Amino acid sequence: MQLPELNRPHIDSVTRTLRLKVKTESYAWLNAAACEVNQVWNWAAEVSEKAARPCTGERKWLTGFDLNNLSAGATEYFDKIGADTIQRVNGEYAEKRRIAKRYRLKWRTSGGPRRSLGWVPFKAASLKRKSRAVRFCGKTFRVFESERLDGVKWKQGVFAEDAVGDWWLCLPKEVSVEESVAPLEKVGIDLGLKEVAVTSDDARCERSRFYRDIEQKIAQAQRRGHRRQAKYLHRRAANRREDALHKFSRQLVDQYQKITVGDVSSLQLVNTRMAKSVLDAGWGMLRGFLQYKSQQAGRSFQIVNERNTSCTCSNCEALSGPQGVNGLHVRRWTCAACGVSHDRDVNAARNILRRAEWPASMRERA
Repeated sequence: MQLPELNRPHIDSVTRTLRLKVKTESYAWLNAAACEVNQVWNWAAEVSEKAARPCTGERKWLTGFDLNNLSAGATEYFDKIGADTIQRVNGEYAEKRRIAKRYRLKWRTSGGPRRSLGWVPFKAASLKRKSRAVRFCGKTFRVFESERLDGVKWKQGVFAEDAVGDWWLCLPKEVSVEESVAPLEKVGIDLGLKEVAVTSDDARCERSRFYRDIEQKIAQAQRRGHRRQAKYLHRRAANRREDALHKFSRQLVDQYQKITVGDVSSLQLVNTRMAKSVLDAGWGMLRGFLQYKSQQAGRSFQIVNERNTSCTCSNCEALSGPQGVNGLHVRRWTCAACGVSHDRDVNAARNILRRAEWPASMRERA
């Protein structure tokens, strides 16, 4: 007896982050506000640790509400941030410490070579729209592409600093899900280094040496002591990688109703000789793009175990393909059981697509 297929839960909206670059005239104010945020964070760390590891008495894990009560009236000691920001910092610290299950989280440093990147959180009511700018804590901030703020109802957000030193306004917002029927039914995706991604229909995302192409320029800038120039070059490589993966993921989401991808992890290969090439490929970034774009378009997205998918024949399921490190250079092979010729990556993508249809118990044993 065949069990009925479970219906996917209907989702009306998903949360996405609107990211706008702040103009440089406000950087000095934000840097000063970030130092005050670090002071609140470090205070919360010290107080929470003392309560969790007291010299005498019963230990207590302070919540965000407890920290807010203890920090009442602290705004008189700060020039930039207000009570809403202090409460957001307390809540973030309590939540992150609860997840990490530690007595104290790492200190935030405001200066020196190991300075923490700037971070100024706020509540939704603290940020007001003012013409083509926004206003926060009595300060007006101009942003690029301010027209993207039209009609946006944001939630609590943050001002965040990147590695180059630029500040960004990050506003979570609700985006409605526009469900539509894709022209094609399903596709499997195999992630690799020869090509970043290959689909079961033989569509390929060609490997681009985003970092490798400018590695020598980065090394020269670092040797000259031009640290800011090196950071700009790193950001250029990241932007090129992100743009290529955005285009490829959008193409797949527009064409296929069901998307399945392998679970290969970059973190498992960072200690090998392939570390730079693996990180340059951006496997995790591509999976993230596919996941949130599938949610927004009403598509089905799934990650499955890809063990032995390259050496298993997608026609007869015989384990007859090249295996081990020495077999990585074999790009085409013929199955010894059924005689079908396979492209290594396309065959793996087809096996990944087949595994998505297996029962959950079989996927766990694979």
